[in-house]
Formats: sequence, structure tokens, C-alpha cells
Amino acid sequence: MLLQLTLGTIMIVATVVLHVAGVVLLIARLIRRYPDHAVRLTTGRSIKILTIITLGLFVLHSIEIWAWAALYLVVGEFSELSPAVYFSTVTFTTLGYGDMTLGPDWRILSGIEAANGIILFGASTAVMLAAFRRIIQDSLPDH
Repeated sequence: MLLQLTLGTIMIVATVVLHVAGVVLLIARLIRRYPDHAVRLTTGRSIKILTIITLGLFVLHSIEIWAWAALYLVVGEFSELSPAVYFSTVTFTTLGYGDMTLGPDWRILSGIEAANGIILFGASTAVMLAAFRRIIQDSLPDH
């Protein structure tokens, strides 16, 4: 059990650092691309910015899911990539079909991955909400 908790903690730290770094880089890139905050955003620019943020977050989540799948391969829970990625996707998103489960020696990892997914999806939701709010505020006429 200690090995599962250790590996799960390492994965959480790694995915959180990856996620935060990815979000910071994504925002920094957008700020460099659209530096003038005094100018109202056009509809096209707003769509572009929100699309970039959404796809960027999706890429981050995909990398995190693949990292968990790689761990399952390394510890021997899966011998092929496809079922490892499938299981990781279902677990990370907390969908949890239950058609595949980890063996008794590693099953705690699935709960840790699900908790990791909830936290990172929550963080992504906060980023998207902040972006939508900023775009809406920038689009409203000054009073």
C-alpha cells in the first residue's frame, strides 16, 4: 500500500505541476499575442482566445491521462497501451464504467487518479470561467 500511495503522490505532484505550468504558459502566450487590454476584443478574437484556452486545457488533460496510463504499464497492470489509456481516461474523468479494474495490488491508484482528475478539471473550469468573465467584461460598454 505504501508503494501505491507514494507513486500516486508522485503522479499528483507531477500532473499538478504540468497543469499549472501549462496554464501559465498558455496565458503568457495569449498576453503576448493580445497585449493591448484597452482595445475591445472583436467577436472573432474572443472566439479565437476561448478556443485556444479550451484546446490547450484539453491537451494538458490528455497528457495527464497518458501519464497515468504509462504508470499502469510500468507497474504491469496492463500489457498494452490501448486498454491502459482507456482505463486511465475513464478513471481520470471519474466516469468509472467499472468494466476494467486494477488488481488488488494497485487498486488504490485508481482512486488517486480520479481525485487527481477532479482537482485538475476544477482548475481548468476556473481558468475557463476567468477567461469568459474577462472577455464578457471587455465586451460590455463602459458606464
